[in-house]
Amino acid sequence: MSQSLSTVAFIGLGVMGYPMAGHLARAGLEVRVYNRTAVRAEAWVAEHGGTHHATPREAAQDADLVLVCVGNDDDVRQVTQGEDGVLHGMSQASLLVDHTTASADLAEELAAACRARGIGFLDAPVSGGQQGAENGALTIMCGGDDEDFARAEPALAHYGRAVTLMGPAGSGQLTKMVNQICIAGLVQGLAEGLHFAEQAGLDQQRVVDVISKGAAGSWQMENRHKTMIDDEYEHGFAVNWMRKDLGICLEQARRLQARLPVTALVDQFYGDIQVMGGGRWDTSSLLRRLRSAGRN
Repeated sequence: MSQSLSTVAFIGLGVMGYPMAGHLARAGLEVRVYNRTAVRAEAWVAEHGGTHHATPREAAQDADLVLVCVGNDDDVRQVTQGEDGVLHGMSQASLLVDHTTASADLAEELAAACRARGIGFLDAPVSGGQQGAENGALTIMCGGDDEDFARAEPALAHYGRAVTLMGPAGSGQLTKMVNQICIAGLVQGLAEGLHFAEQAGLDQQRVVDVISKGAAGSWQMENRHKTMIDDEYEHGFAVNWMRKDLGICLEQARRLQARLPVTALVDQFYGDIQVMGGGRWDTSSLLRRLRSAGRN
């Protein structure tokens, strides 16, 4: 890591941000953190060292690199451009990286705001879930210019196994949309396959052991089939967050005149799960929806 990025601010210590910031601290960087719930920031500092701060703006002061990982577009705007946002504390030639899964419009808005202040910017949503964050094995899809990417990449590599520049600002978010579109169809297909196997009286585990070795295999099958078979969903990536992401995808698709019929249908299925009280269940809970429908 170059000396120019020796001091880092991390804004947002949720299930993803907490371990991501931890990797930076273990790499020997000086890490300044902010979290809306201060007790979590205090716990992070107790575990990893560094300092916690009362506002994003305060955390960003004197930081060479500021990383944001919060909930949605409005959250990002608040911690970046709000009265106590990081842009009011960052110095020229520093660099802002937004890891939040958000809209491409927001990425372009932030890129312009940073450019006006002489600050570099990357939109850099991640994939790999909490497990990927904890293991330092995330996939990071970046949008921005070559120079800013080259400066940020060594830091991002501390928790990303694949860090790729996809194009100008917004390209990272557009790539993450593709990721979520693909996942939606895969999880629904896996749920239907396991449901069919169950109804047919097959040993679901044995079925997965066989078909996972062929063309049907996927990350979702490998990492989610056991908990799906056991009807366990109190873990993983919440349905509420997936619906937020799919809403972004579907809105962007309307603008692009891209047809996403399966994505739109699975989004409705996740709406059914929310009605069932499963907003915080893992996205693989699509199988529970099918099982519930079969019992009615």
